[in-house]
Amino acid sequence: MIELAPSILSADFAHLGEQVRAAAEGGGTVIHVDVMDGHFVPNITIGPPVVRSLRKATDLPLDCHLMIEDPDQYIAEFVEAGADWISVHQEACRHLNRTLHLIRSHGAQAGVVINPATPIETLSEVLDIVDYVLVMSVNPGFGGQKFIPAAAHKIRRLADLRAGRRLHYRIEVDGGIGLDTLAEVVRAGAEILVAGNAVFGAGDPTSNARKLLKAAAEVTLQKV
Repeated sequence: MIELAPSILSADFAHLGEQVRAAAEGGGTVIHVDVMDGHFVPNITIGPPVVRSLRKATDLPLDCHLMIEDPDQYIAEFVEAGADWISVHQEACRHLNRTLHLIRSHGAQAGVVINPATPIETLSEVLDIVDYVLVMSVNPGFGGQKFIPAAAHKIRRLADLRAGRRLHYRIEVDGGIGLDTLAEVVRAGAEILVAGNAVFGAGDPTSNARKLLKAAAEVTLQKV
């Protein structure tokens, strides 16, 4: 089943609770929270206080994508604030295996993220301990960027590795996902679609979410 993870990076923060509820009404099942520190990526967004407030506004899983240096220092704080899933960048973790185990030790699902220029092979030794892999289809740091087509190849490769090694991680994709790009990543094997502008950028988030999920479902039927 394809899941939609609306990204609050593109939401109206003055009405964040209402926007999240609207996206959930449209079928969003996971709320994606982009955490940026201005060091690992050239932007600053939010921290645990916003996650804590968001936790009060929704019962959906909170998927915290840590685009930060030295994420080990903050994992416990994000889980305490209400994060259910935490993903960290391969490029930011000196001891990736240890960091992923740290996430799990705090009771959250552990995800690993790779940037567009990072080969899938760098994840070979941790694929058996992750709950999900997030493929960046833009360079991280800003919303509204154009989809990088090479991401589809990475998604296919991850799906093949999972089948070949009999693993169970899920495949998530983030960056430039909309009605014009989702078919490509769904056909490649993506199961969780992170969408920011396509949900919150213009129009009604409920209607936008429904359109995305309908389009994804149609592609899934074509694959069968």
